[in-house]
Amino acid sequence: MRNFRLFSFGMLTIPSSLPAKRIVSLFLSLLFFTLFYLYLRFYVDLRFIYSCGGLVTNFPVFAKSWAFLRQHISCPGGIVQYVSAFLSQLFYIGWAGPLVVTAQAWAMSVCAGYILKNVNLPRLRFLRFVPVLILLITYTRYTYHFYAATAFLTALLFMCLYLRIALVPTRGYVRVGVLAFMSIALYYIAGGAYLLFALLCALYDLFFRRKLALGVSSLLLAVIVPYVVGVQLFGGSILNAFSDSLPFSWKMLGGASRWELAVLYVLYLFLPATMVARAFYRKTLASRIRTRFRSRLLKTKRGAGSPILKSLVGSFVLTAFAFVAIVLARDGQKRTVFAVHYYACQRMWPEVLQAARRYPGDPFVMNAVNRALYHTGRLGYDMFCWPQHPDALLPTGDDRVLACWHKFDTQIDLGLMNMAERNLTECTQLYGEQPTIIERLALINMVKANYGSARIYLGALRQTLFHSAWANHYLNLLQSDPNLSTDERIQYLRSVYPEKDYVTIRYSREKVLRDLIEKNSKNRMAFEYLTAWYMLTKQLEKCVRNIEHVDDFDYSELPRLYEEAALIYAYGTGKPIQWADHQPSREARLRIETFSRIFNGHRRNKAEAFSDLAQDYGDSYFFYHIYGISGVSK
Repeated sequence: MRNFRLFSFGMLTIPSSLPAKRIVSLFLSLLFFTLFYLYLRFYVDLRFIYSCGGLVTNFPVFAKSWAFLRQHISCPGGIVQYVSAFLSQLFYIGWAGPLVVTAQAWAMSVCAGYILKNVNLPRLRFLRFVPVLILLITYTRYTYHFYAATAFLTALLFMCLYLRIALVPTRGYVRVGVLAFMSIALYYIAGGAYLLFALLCALYDLFFRRKLALGVSSLLLAVIVPYVVGVQLFGGSILNAFSDSLPFSWKMLGGASRWELAVLYVLYLFLPATMVARAFYRKTLASRIRTRFRSRLLKTKRGAGSPILKSLVGSFVLTAFAFVAIVLARDGQKRTVFAVHYYACQRMWPEVLQAARRYPGDPFVMNAVNRALYHTGRLGYDMFCWPQHPDALLPTGDDRVLACWHKFDTQIDLGLMNMAERNLTECTQLYGEQPTIIERLALINMVKANYGSARIYLGALRQTLFHSAWANHYLNLLQSDPNLSTDERIQYLRSVYPEKDYVTIRYSREKVLRDLIEKNSKNRMAFEYLTAWYMLTKQLEKCVRNIEHVDDFDYSELPRLYEEAALIYAYGTGKPIQWADHQPSREARLRIETFSRIFNGHRRNKAEAFSDLAQDYGDSYFFYHIYGISGVSK
C-alpha cells in the first residue's frame, strides 16, 4: 500500500505525497485570496454597500418570515434570490461580508478551473481567475451584483457535477434523463442562469465528446424547460422565464450602466467563448502543424523550466492584473460618498469629517459635513474650512433626488418630521423596505404619536437580521410606557417638531428654520442652521439679528464665524454691535483689519488679492463674503 503522510503548512494541512508544484500553487492561491479578503475588508468595506442610501438601487431586502420564504420558493430562481438576499445581509458585519464574497470568488475559480481542465484546456486554466477579477472590479466600483454572481456560480456547480457524471459509463437514454432532471432542478433553483448550463453542456457534448444526441438534447431542453416550468407551471411571462438572473434581464438593464452590463456579459460568456474558440482552433490546419511542432519541441526539451518558478511567475502576473483592474476601476469620489453616508447614518461624526476630506465638494457630502460639524460643536467655527453651497445645507427632497438617505436625518434632527416622512415613504417605493428607511419611519411615527403605524414599521423591522433588537426595544417600551415618556430622544424631537406640513415643491428654507425656532426657541440646531443660511446667502443684517439670540444658548464664547459676520456688518454699515454678553474678540478685530489691509493693498482688485488672502483667510467668512468660495486649501 502506498505510503501517505500529512504535514502542516501554517494553517493548511497538506499530504506529503503532493508534488512541490502543487504545494506552492496551494500556498500562492491561499495568499491571493487572503489579499482579496483584506482588500474588501479594509479598503472597499462592504458595510458601505449595505447602507447604500439609494446609491445602490438593487440591494435586496431580507425578512425572517415564512411569508418571505414562500414568496421565493414559489417561483423559478427564487431559491438563489433568497440565499443571495440572506448572504448579502452579512455585508452589515465588517468581517463577514468580505468572507462571503471571498468564498464565492474562490468557488468560482475552482469550478471554472475544473471545467477548463475537463475540456482539455489545461494551458488556459489561468482563465479561472476571470470571475475573481470581475468581482474585484464590481466591488471596487461599489456596484451590487451578488445575485447575478450567485446564479452564475450555481450554474458552474451543476456543470461540474455534469462533467463528473459524464465519466460514468451509462446508456444514452439514461444520460438524457439525467440531463433533463438536472435541467429542471437547476432552472427551479437559479432561473434563467440555467441557460448558461445548457449552453456549456451543449458545447461540451458537441465539440469535445462528439455526442450529437446529447448536445442537441441540451439545446432542446434550453427551450422546453423554461417554457414548461416557467410559463406553464408557474405562470410567468416568456420574457422573465428565459431572461431572469441573466445580464440581459430587464431587471438588470433598468439599474445597470453600460460598463456594468459589459462586465456581466464577460462573466457569463467567457467560458462558452473559450470552448468555441478552442473547438475551432483544433480544426484548423495551422493548429495541427503547431501541435506537431510543439510535441517535437517538448521531446527535445523535456524537463526544462521549473514548475515552481512558473507558478511564481503566474501568480505575479495575476497579481499585476488584479492591481491594474483596481486602478482602472477605482472611483475615489464614489467611495467618499458611500463612506460619508455610512458614517452619517451611524452618527459617527469624526469619521464623517475624516472621510469627507478626499472629495468635500459633493453636495451630499457637504450636507453630512455640516451635520457632523453641528453635532461636534464646530459649525460656527469650521464651516468655511469646507466647500459650501446654500442648497446643500438643508436638502428638501423635492428635487426627486432620493439618494443618500442621511440628508433626511438632517430633517429629523431639526424636527421636520412631516418632510422626512414624505421623503422616506417615497424611498420605500423606489428601493423597497430597506431597514435603514423603516427604522426612521418607525421613529418618526413614534415622535408623532402614531403608535399604530409605528408598530407596523417595528413589526417589519423585527423580521430583519440586524435591526430586530432596536425594534424589540421599542415594542417592549410601548408596552411598559405607552407615551414613551422615558425616551429622551423621542421627547426632545417632540419638543422641536412643528406640526406644519410643507407640501409645496418650493418653499423658503428661511421660513422653515424660523418656524422651528418659533416652535421651540431652544432648538439650537435650527438656530445654527438659520445663521449658517444667512451667511451662505450673504444676508448680513438678518444674520446679525439672529446672532443676537446667541445668549439663549450656553455658548462659552462667540463662535469665530459669527464674530466675522458681525464685524463685516459693523464695518460696512458703521452701526455698532450691541450685544449683552458676547462681543467680537480682539483677535477677530485684528483679523478683519489685516484682511482689509491686504485687500486694499491690491486696490480692491478681487482677482489680484485672491492668492494672498486665500493663504491665511481661505477658511474665514471674510473670504467667503468677498469671493463666494470656501474650503480653500492653504
